[in-house]
Amino acid sequence: MNISPSLRLTPVVAALLLALPATALAKPIVVAQPADIRSTNPGVNRDNTTDGVILNVVEGLVGYKANGSVGPLLAKKIDISQDGLTYTFTLRDNVKFHNGKPMTSADVLWSWNRYMDPKTGWRCLGEFDGRNGLKVTEVSAPDAKTFVMKTDKASAVFLDTLARTDCAGAAVIHRDSVKADGSWDKPIGTGPYMFDSWKRSQYVTLKKFAGYVSPPGEKADGYLGKKVPVNDEVKFLVVPDPSTARAGLQSGAIDASQITFSDYQELKNNTDVAIILPQEASKHSLLMQTRDPVLKNKKLRQAIAASLDIPQIVMAASENLVKDANNSAIPATSAFYDEVQKKGYHYDPEKARKLLAESGYKGEKIVIYANKRAHVPSYQVAVMAQAMMQAAGINAQIEVLEWATQLDRYNRGNYQMSSFTYSARMDPSLSYEQFSGDKDKQSRKVWDNPEAEKLISASFDEFDDKKRQQIFDQLHEKMLDDTPLIILFNGATAWGYRKNLKGFSVWEGKPLMW
Repeated sequence: MNISPSLRLTPVVAALLLALPATALAKPIVVAQPADIRSTNPGVNRDNTTDGVILNVVEGLVGYKANGSVGPLLAKKIDISQDGLTYTFTLRDNVKFHNGKPMTSADVLWSWNRYMDPKTGWRCLGEFDGRNGLKVTEVSAPDAKTFVMKTDKASAVFLDTLARTDCAGAAVIHRDSVKADGSWDKPIGTGPYMFDSWKRSQYVTLKKFAGYVSPPGEKADGYLGKKVPVNDEVKFLVVPDPSTARAGLQSGAIDASQITFSDYQELKNNTDVAIILPQEASKHSLLMQTRDPVLKNKKLRQAIAASLDIPQIVMAASENLVKDANNSAIPATSAFYDEVQKKGYHYDPEKARKLLAESGYKGEKIVIYANKRAHVPSYQVAVMAQAMMQAAGINAQIEVLEWATQLDRYNRGNYQMSSFTYSARMDPSLSYEQFSGDKDKQSRKVWDNPEAEKLISASFDEFDDKKRQQIFDQLHEKMLDDTPLIILFNGATAWGYRKNLKGFSVWEGKPLMW
């Protein structure tokens, strides 16, 4: 391997190369990620980085296509009853788990019952136990190839919810994934890669599953279509320092990595590295705790929104790579993004000061939580927002947290403001539901408005797109008025990869290693 003199002198690169044995440099595909995974338990104690690793290992009955629509994955056919309450999944033939055992409907049933046990801590339990408006009332496995689910109401997004990546796609795993006492061991799934090892804070390794049976298709299509592992082994290497990741890409020590917006500009003319900036439905946002003694005042929240020059924040946070702000929960690429959804907040310092006076604000400190992960604009957004808020007379302060701490506080609702990124939700109903709901039932919810909850519930029940559009437009207008959060822009995660790495792709910030 040739290393240029400038790279040879870089201490961080030397440390990286020392961390990789010679055999690892020759064989595995090395994918750098800025943080470690949170767990190996699908849909439990997870974040987007964790999902990106684990979804190479596990699969569910359905999955996302590249365009965000949902199709059969471990199922080969889905029949829905006329009343929309019963889903019958016919399983694909010859699918095996990584331990060589054949997958049957009994495994699907066992996996589902485990998810629905509150002790499991599944992220998406509330989507199916009735707390968020829909309840799975019955599941059964009438024969080895058939799995049946019954719900208490028809839902336009039931399959979308099953496919959600933060739910791990409701992955089907073998019961040997847990120990004899029921505690978690490691994921034994059906995906193109098998879980191999996890050295905390250093790396995760996956190995190709020789017995993998791909879904049908002539080419890869998101989590569906033809899935052929790109290599015998993949190492997800924790590289928090973006300069190390960039240097590793340039030297060949790293095959693929998220890169910063600055590195995107630097690497775009590199002859050995390809760079991509796939658009995403993730949402970079400023959250406000509406139960906070200070921020429960709606006029104060509106004043904060009026104090922000959002287009300037977006351009600065993305180093001019993202051109458009979007204050809607619906991404601009969606068919539901209409003229109403284009309405947003406007920078108006005079209006901000007027609203501050009307709110009775007396200079109380407002703390913005942020993290300094290299590949999300949390800190950059917080710095810009702080300066603009202070210019309007708001005593804004920043507290930088480790990402794990910030996420835990978000889940508990323990913050005043938080510069936070939501992972993608493809359907607008799911996007609104992501941050809306009763805080007494789920403390991570941000927008606790009973009228909004009724509208969201109605959108889940409505199958007519024109009527759904009307609901989403009402929700957007109401959200702009309430200002429980300020959605700034949709994500675009820059990636670089060696040009000799064939077949690599990224979907919603997650590497697809097939």
